[in-house]
Order: sequence, then C-alpha cells, then structure tokens
Amino acid sequence: MKAAIIGASSEALHTIEKAHEYGLTVVALDGNPHAEGLAVADKALVVDISDEKATIEAVNAENVDFVLTVPIGRYLTTIGAVNDALGLQGIGKEMARLCTDKYAFHSKLQEKGLRSCRCYEADAITGALKAGTCGGANMPNIEISYPAILKPRYGSGSRGIYMVENAGQLRDALQAVAGESYVLEECVAGEEYGVDGAVIDGNFHMVLLRHKENTPPPARQAVAYFSVQPDDAFAINVREYMKKIVAHLELSECLIHADIIKGEEGPFVIELSARPSGHNLHNLFTPLCTGVDMAAEYIKYRTGENYCFTPDVTKGMMIHYFDIQGRVLHVPDEEEIRRLLAKAEAADDTCELICWNCTIEEGEELDSVSDGHSLMGRGYFVLEGTSEELLRKKAEEIKKLFHTQK
Repeated sequence: MKAAIIGASSEALHTIEKAHEYGLTVVALDGNPHAEGLAVADKALVVDISDEKATIEAVNAENVDFVLTVPIGRYLTTIGAVNDALGLQGIGKEMARLCTDKYAFHSKLQEKGLRSCRCYEADAITGALKAGTCGGANMPNIEISYPAILKPRYGSGSRGIYMVENAGQLRDALQAVAGESYVLEECVAGEEYGVDGAVIDGNFHMVLLRHKENTPPPARQAVAYFSVQPDDAFAINVREYMKKIVAHLELSECLIHADIIKGEEGPFVIELSARPSGHNLHNLFTPLCTGVDMAAEYIKYRTGENYCFTPDVTKGMMIHYFDIQGRVLHVPDEEEIRRLLAKAEAADDTCELICWNCTIEEGEELDSVSDGHSLMGRGYFVLEGTSEELLRKKAEEIKKLFHTQK
C-alpha cells in the first residue's frame, strides 16, 4: 500500500518511520526542497502545498491509498481538498476549514452552545470590527468583555497574539497587524489543557489529556505538560464535551488534538485541529504515558489490522522544555540529573528520568520564550513520578542546575 504525506517537515519523521515499519510506501510532498521528511520518504515531490490544484495533481499521479496527517498548520485544508478530489477517506476540505479558520470554528460551535464567548472577525486593514451592526473604523463600544485576545484567524500556534485590556489597546493592536486576518475574542479564565485523540467511524477516542504549564499572557506558550488520569473528573467531562464537538463539526477518520480551558462553566475549547499534536507530544510523550502511538494505530486502522486508541494504563509523567533565560554558564549532563533525582527524601519523593535531550551549550544567550519556535530547538526532558506536584518540584530543581547570567 502507498500513503501520501502532505507537509514533510521534521514533524513528519515519526509518521514516516511508522509507515515504513508497517510496510507502506511513502510519497512526501513539501514546497521546501530541504524539508527533512522528503529525505526519508520513498519518493519526494517538491510541490507548493498551498496550491491545492498542483497538490491534487501530484498525489493523483501517485495512485496512493490514503493520506497520513502530520502536524501542519493552515494548509490542512490542502489535505482535505486532496481527499475530496480523489475520493480518499479522511478529513474533507470543509472539516479542515473549520479547524484552521478560527472565526468559522467559533461560529459553528456557537450554534450548539459549545463555545460560550463573544468572537469577532477583525479587519486589520481598515481597523473595523465586523459583527452585525457593531464595529467601525472609530472603534465604537463593541459588545465584548476585556481582557480580550486578538490572534491570527488562520493556522495555529502562539505567534502574533495580543492581549488587550481596553478599546485603546485594541486600536493600537489592530494597527500593528494591519494587512493580516485576525479574530478578536473574549478571554476565558482557567487552566489550560491539551487533548490527543482520534475519530474513527464517527466515534471519539481520547488517548491522553495533558495539563499545561504556560508562560504568562499574552503568549501563553506551553513550557511543560503533565499527564492526567482518564478517570479524573475533568478528564471525564472533557471526553463528553469533545464527543459533542466532534459530532457537530462532523469530523471523521482522523487524528485530532485540541487546546481546552478548564473554566468555571466546564471545558471550553480554544482550538482544535484534525491532525496530531507537535512539539514531541504525539510521537514521544503520549506513547510514553499511554503506550498508544497514535500514528501507528492509525496506520493499523488504515491497513486493516487490529488497532486500539484506548490506553490500558496512563503513567504519571511530565515533559518539560527549557524555558531558561540569560547567558548559560553551565549545562548539566544526564548523569548529573540522575544523581539529583537519586537524592529522594522518601519513597513517595522518587522521580525517574525517562528522556533527556538538551541542545543548549555553555556560552549560549537564551532569550525569553515568546513562541514555540523560540523554545523547541532547545530540547526537553521527561520525568515519571507519583504526582504533578512532585514532578513540578523536581523540574524546578533540574532547571536550577543550569547556571545562567542575566
């Protein structure tokens, strides 16, 4: 069997590896001739994936059996267009549009009361807010509670986000993003979580719920994730909430990830996309916690083998990225970390180092974390422990082993 992968960045490497393990031939497409996934695919096609027609023609010529999704942003819609045009199973273009257009996503979910905040389409060229009779270049009193978030309408990630406290700040922010498509929505207070899951035959399967540790607003970049047990009360609520969202968006035959807030009124979805999570989550952290490799299980499903998206056990784990600032004077090695963790004061104070991947070098200048791109290249570490509180404590002890000068 033959599979296509549209968008062949380094985030595609894991899925390509799993496809090869299960005997698939992989055709990878990307507009960047140096994309890492192209180098390991069986056939590499340099195609501008923003061009739906060209991508459809290229995939059609390869006579593939299905498309495998990998972490990708706005051009998830191209994957949907390919599936529609070639009659392949998986997400369609309308599904992909709802996942990548934040205003369309909000409007669709608001129909069923699944997203309870006010959201406006922001025209950054004129500085007008378009929402019925509200809006206008002079920024009249729009119906919104501050603080509010102004963020790019299309794609995903934490770049270009503004938190505004009043109409004056909003006016300034709109001027700063003039010429780009943005949405403005009310902030929903609460702790943030991430969901890894799959939709098979119309049924939602939650593989893992992850509790996030974020930088302060407005970036709110995740610097750590903690696994949540599936029988946790909030995890149960999220599972039921996600089932309703999946049904209303008519998602099917896909892997998904979502960002969720634990609000006063229950779960609130920030964003959702019909593709696996990036940042070493779907390919590393989720399999370590649950034993479920989502890419592998989806390939099994597509090739007619037995598959399972329900974990037998969910381990208590944390993945932490290096949110360190300043000039680095000392970088601890793995052995130094293991010695630190061996100094447990009691049996319930024990943590185990599962992974250590640090690319930081002594003498390096590290800026503050503003988005995923400024963080992910530094590496990560994974710990296993009995509680989130313990994992947080040990992570802080590990970060203190880095000597920095500001």
